[in-house]
Amino acid sequence: MVTQAEYLTGNKEGIEEFISRFDVFLFDCDGVLWSGEHLFEGTVETLELLRSKGKQVVFVTNNSTKSRADYKQKLTSMGIPATVDEVFGSSYSAAIYISRILQLPSNKKTVFVLGEAGIETELDGEKVPRIGGTDPLLNRLIGKDDYADIASGTSLDPSVGVVLCGLDFHLNYLKLSLAFHYLRHGAVFLATNIDTTLPSSSTLFPGAGACSAPLVAMLGGKQPTSLGKPSQAMMDAIEGKFQFDRQRACMIGDRLDTDIQFGIEGGLGGTLCVLTGVTKGKQDWEDGKIVPTAWVDKLGDLREGA
Repeated sequence: MVTQAEYLTGNKEGIEEFISRFDVFLFDCDGVLWSGEHLFEGTVETLELLRSKGKQVVFVTNNSTKSRADYKQKLTSMGIPATVDEVFGSSYSAAIYISRILQLPSNKKTVFVLGEAGIETELDGEKVPRIGGTDPLLNRLIGKDDYADIASGTSLDPSVGVVLCGLDFHLNYLKLSLAFHYLRHGAVFLATNIDTTLPSSSTLFPGAGACSAPLVAMLGGKQPTSLGKPSQAMMDAIEGKFQFDRQRACMIGDRLDTDIQFGIEGGLGGTLCVLTGVTKGKQDWEDGKIVPTAWVDKLGDLREGA
């Protein structure tokens, strides 16, 4: 990140010129603004600098475990002023897609959730019926009778038309079995995101993609429709909400295959990669497949080009 001190004492003209190219800055959160509960140095100052210049800041996260309200609370607790409307998460993106875009039969409106309360909150906000998720009755080992009940359909809700998979901290065999059989019965396979890893505490942990992967394997490789970065369904929704010129927007993130690809495929005017999360150095994009417009090195210096 570019701290206030570096802005004042470093290449002021270069940074000023870079910022002037954009009206909107889309920020990933985990691995960019913070890792776990550790706020990166310079985060608050950078955001204050952008806002002082009249720039629109949007927090775009693939973390489905938290709702927009949860993220607003976390941002505020870390000293980052934010509103709910400035947050655009994958759970919200999925809820909007299901309620306003996906055309489901009238008798198949219920969503079976593999995930946490963040998904449930956003589905509730869109008045989408749901089961699964944080239901404590599912947080157990599969029993002998469960096999027969799932196989016969006795324990399956006939109104389920979607399986929505996010990061589930309580993923188990029973939940996967139910999700698999709903999909076998024709439910639409959706994912809040398919990130394989989640940055936290200066290392990586399994991401939402690790939760959907068993289902993908059981379905012979069939992939879910993802509603998080780099899905352009998410970009379209963000643009629709904030009404901006894509050439005047910059995506800032730490992952090449989600954040930077999201900005490139979305036709944004710029992408900025930071090295505080998944991507660790310039060598990560030397294959030329996904190359950011600019990047911040480990010394905090803003650099352009590959």
